[in-house]
Parts: sequence; structure tokens; C-alpha cells
Amino acid sequence: MPRHILMPFRRAILALALTLAALSPAFATAEHQYAKGEYAIITGGRAPSGKLSIAAHGEGEFGNDDFHLYLMAEPGHRRLAVLDDVSSDNILDTAPDAFHAAWSQDSRTVAVSFRSERHIVTLNLYAIDGRRARLVDAPDLFRDVTGRSIDRKTDGDMRTSVPALTWQAPRRFHLTDYRVFVLDDTALADKLGPLGKATAMKDGRTTIQFSVEADGELLPDGRLRMGKPKAGQFEELE
Repeated sequence: MPRHILMPFRRAILALALTLAALSPAFATAEHQYAKGEYAIITGGRAPSGKLSIAAHGEGEFGNDDFHLYLMAEPGHRRLAVLDDVSSDNILDTAPDAFHAAWSQDSRTVAVSFRSERHIVTLNLYAIDGRRARLVDAPDLFRDVTGRSIDRKTDGDMRTSVPALTWQAPRRFHLTDYRVFVLDDTALADKLGPLGKATAMKDGRTTIQFSVEADGELLPDGRLRMGKPKAGQFEELE
């Protein structure tokens, strides 16, 4: 995937991830050898309150043994809890600056983004409750539009997935979602309507872009309320 495809969606949340994705395969993974007792704060990891942070730690030469992200108490940098759904099983990088946290202004919610594959970014959302970080359902605009989530085993070749969340208020946020599929026909683009764009490939397959954005709100009970999605920016694919 050409690097310029992702550039319009460049936000702080993706700066390192997209830079790494544009590199040659030999240098496409950001690794870090953690010292004993080293819990390194990730990009954007310090909460606005100054009392919490998100830090990374792993074992082994490349940091990918028993890797986790942790909720830390500050300024003492004391470990409080492990963040669910971020581990050696679903990460590509281990360097702390390859992970990005976006804290709400009240430090009660944090979105964490990381690469699970070279061009696939995972977005997790956590509600902070005292000493705990509770995983809540992350917004999924593709699911909202199509009525289903992506099954990587059966839904063809998804080449790129780049969600990006920015906070507008303590519980309100703006979300963009950009994906690129390579499929045998245009059925998905037909279903997506103005939110999708199909481009014919020389080998007879079709590249389908999905580009959408919407405002959302995290409700007190942990559910999400999303506004009406609208088309984002599409790229001229080579």
C-alpha cells in the first residue's frame, strides 16, 4: 500500500505506526528490550490529571515475551492494573512509542491504539474506575454501516484499517475510520454507497476504500451512542 494513502488520516495517534508501515519489511517492527522493572510510558500516556499513565513492559530480547500495557499511578509510577486485550498475542510492535493513548479531558476514559498487523491498527477503549481500567466496547463504524464486524478469515483481503479517535469533551469524541479491501467484485462498494469507493485493478480484482467519520458519546452505563456517519476522504489509488 503506498504511504500517501494513509497521510490524510495522519493524527498523533498514528504518527509512528504509519511511519513504520511505510518502511521496508526488514525494518517494519518497532522493538524494545525492556530492563528489569522498566515500565515505559507510551506516546500520549500521561493522563491530564497527572495522577495516571499508561506504560508498556515486556520480557526477552525483543520485548515480546509476556508483553502488556499497564495502568500506572503517578507521580510514583506504581503499577495498578493490566490493560485487557493488549498482549504478545495481538501486537506487532513492542516499543513504547509505537502505542498511543488518547485520554479524555477528565482522565476517566482512555483510547489506546496499536498495530496488530503492518497496516492494521487496533483501537481499544477503557473506562478508568479508581485503580482499574475496564475494557468497554470500542466504536466500529464499519459495523454500524454494514451491520456486521469484519471477520478476517472470511471477509477477503483487508489491506488497511486505520481508526482514529479524538476527544471533544469528557465523554464526546470524533472518530474516523479508513479501510482498504482487495476483493473479487464490487458488491461491498455497492453496499457502502457514498461511504465506499471501488477502483479496478490490473489483475481483475477490485480495491475498495471505506472512509467514514462520525461523532460519538460514551454513556454512563458504558454503551456508545454514535451520530450519523458521513463520508470521509478517499484517495486516488495507483
